[in-house]
This record gives sequence, structure tokens and C-alpha cells, in this order.
Amino acid sequence: MSDIAILKQMIKESATLPLSEQQNGKRLSYAIALTETQSKPENSYSVTINGMPKHDEVIVIKADAFPAPRKIFQGNKGECKRADFVIIANSNTERFILCIEMKKKKGSNKAIIQQLTGAKCFVSYCQEIGKAFWHKQNFLDAYQYRFVSIGHISMSKKRTRPYSPKKQKPTDRSNSIHDSPEKMLKISSPNSLEFNYLL
Repeated sequence: MSDIAILKQMIKESATLPLSEQQNGKRLSYAIALTETQSKPENSYSVTINGMPKHDEVIVIKADAFPAPRKIFQGNKGECKRADFVIIANSNTERFILCIEMKKKKGSNKAIIQQLTGAKCFVSYCQEIGKAFWHKQNFLDAYQYRFVSIGHISMSKKRTRPYSPKKQKPTDRSNSIHDSPEKMLKISSPNSLEFNYLL
């Protein structure tokens, strides 16, 4: 059984997001809309990621779907925080775990690092569950992590071109790979993104 199949058995459907299919001529492609729902619907915001892997190669988890574990942890170091979404992809050519934090405006850098770190801890917990209860000893091993912060998300519903590094440079990005929360890829004001670019 694949890692993605195990995760889909493990994680409740209500805590995941479905892909949408897009027909481009004869080619079928997939996208995901990441939406942060607020108490007032007009304050909600969303980002679309195009070029997603196929259904059986990816799972998109709402990592903050369950309450913060404040009854267990003190929370003084930010250990109760989690990023908004985790995307785990396992295709024939690549294995990635993408942790994403979204902000309508700009968030505190320290808080975002804590949220992304919390999302990685959540994935580690799922990994140990897969190894212990599904008895797959290499479950979620050999995956590459990527950490992304998306800020200043537009409320505009107008169609825009996909985010491209040629047209707009991410803020505060060095030449290093964004494989730790401290080295997160920072993106500002996108309406849509390409999955491969986030990797």
C-alpha cells in the first residue's frame, strides 16, 4: 500500500481537501484551492495551486483542523501552533512534504516559523502512527520538506496569471532551498501558484 493510500485511511476526509480537475485540450490537470474560512465569509481568503499531482499521488491536509493541544502542552515555545495546510506528494519521480502558512496580510516571522515547525511535528506524528499501526517501517521516509509562507492574499476574484518567478520575485528568498521553517519561501499577493514552483 502506498504512503498516500495509508494517509487517506488514517486522516478523516473532513480534514482533507479534494482536488479539482481541469481539462486543457486532451490533457487533464489538477488544482487545489486552499481557503482560510473566517467567521465573516467576506473576510475569508483563498489561493489556488495549479499543476497538482494526480489524486492517488497526493493528499492535502488541513493541519489546523483540530484544536490546539493546550490541555497537554504549556505553549510557551509555540509548540501548540500549526501551519494551515500540509501537502504530501508521492509520485514515481518525487516525494515532497509541503507545509504552507497563509496570511491575509503580513504575519510575524517568529510566529510563522513556529506554525511551520508545528506542521512538521504533526507530520512526524502521522509518520509514527503509520509505522506503528500500519506496520510500514519506511512510512514517509525519504521525503523532502518544503516550507512556504503566503501573505497579502488578495480578496479579488478576478482571474490572474499564475505566479511566476520571472514576473515577480518572492520576498526575502536566498539561493538556498526552503527546506526548513527558518528558510521558508515567502510569497506575497498571489492569486494562483504552480505546484512545481513551490517545490
